[in-house]
Amino acid sequence: MVSVRTTRDNPTSVMESRLSQIFNDALGAFDWRYRDSATAAWVPPVDITEQADAIRIMAELPGVSPDNVKISVEGNVLTINGTKEQTSEEKTERVHRYERTYGSFERTFTLPGTVDPAGIRANYDNGVLTVTLPKVEKAKPRQIQVEVAKR
Repeated sequence: MVSVRTTRDNPTSVMESRLSQIFNDALGAFDWRYRDSATAAWVPPVDITEQADAIRIMAELPGVSPDNVKISVEGNVLTINGTKEQTSEEKTERVHRYERTYGSFERTFTLPGTVDPAGIRANYDNGVLTVTLPKVEKAKPRQIQVEVAKR
């Protein structure tokens, strides 16, 4: 389940909570946990989609070097973690605001039994990490031929 902190006084949090509930209702069989790690400085947003042969997790990791990303599977838990390093620049101007986030991150997902952990693949392109979770053969939809009875 996706958990989101809500505050009744914050309309954005209420909307996030409602969207979270819709997401949970649609994918109730999956346990996609949104966890704030005690060591995480930021949490990258993800999209999760399902096709007939695989589930895909796409994480936005702008400015993160692929060398700083680690993906692991232990039992039925997939963990994506890493670090977004701040590059130091010599500036002669005063800084008025820093809004970009740097530091460590972690996302953890409990995989459904339909995923084949041995076939998991990851691709990093243009700041987006795509983790493909192939389904086991028995979980893939298949067509059944209808035979016509002979008379």
